[in-house]
Amino acid sequence: MYLKIKRLIDVLLSLIGIIILLPVFLLLILGIKLDSRGPVLFKQKRVGINKSYFYILKFRTMKIDTPKDTPTHLLDRPEQYITRMGKFLRKSSLDEIPQIWNILLGQMSIIGPRPALWNQYDLIKERDKFGANNILPGLTGWAQINGRDELSIEHKAMLDGEYVEKLNFMMDVRCFFETIASVVQSKGVVEGGNSVE
Repeated sequence: MYLKIKRLIDVLLSLIGIIILLPVFLLLILGIKLDSRGPVLFKQKRVGINKSYFYILKFRTMKIDTPKDTPTHLLDRPEQYITRMGKFLRKSSLDEIPQIWNILLGQMSIIGPRPALWNQYDLIKERDKFGANNILPGLTGWAQINGRDELSIEHKAMLDGEYVEKLNFMMDVRCFFETIASVVQSKGVVEGGNSVE
């Protein structure tokens, strides 16, 4: 029952978010275009509900010659690929806001496990142990407010499983507001850590 309510909340909040954040979108688009050549948006194949695939949307934070489908921490000197605007977008987590569109389309939820790259087989396998691949991935989640880039794959999957086990309205509200606090403090962000573009 809650999953139906959760989907309704996702649709309503994503629509409101698109309207309210439109001026922010326009400013960020301008900043990206002035900073480096290439598209404004970055699309990447990710793992969705029941291990289906979809393309996540982000504001581009890396140069266009960056190796594709490679987690940032596996790049040789990742800082060489990140643009000046990209550093700001990543630190502030503003690179993630185009995912509002993924939420509206039903490919993601506001709260849930962060979607793994299609080739992060170790994380996908670990999440299988906890049923964390069987729900919609999220813009933010329990693992993000409990360590984010600092977490090992095993610990991240365990926290994702904990979220699945406790999935309810109050858990989502807690994740939502604690995410805001984490973003304001840039808590758990490690450049070149376990994050992907």
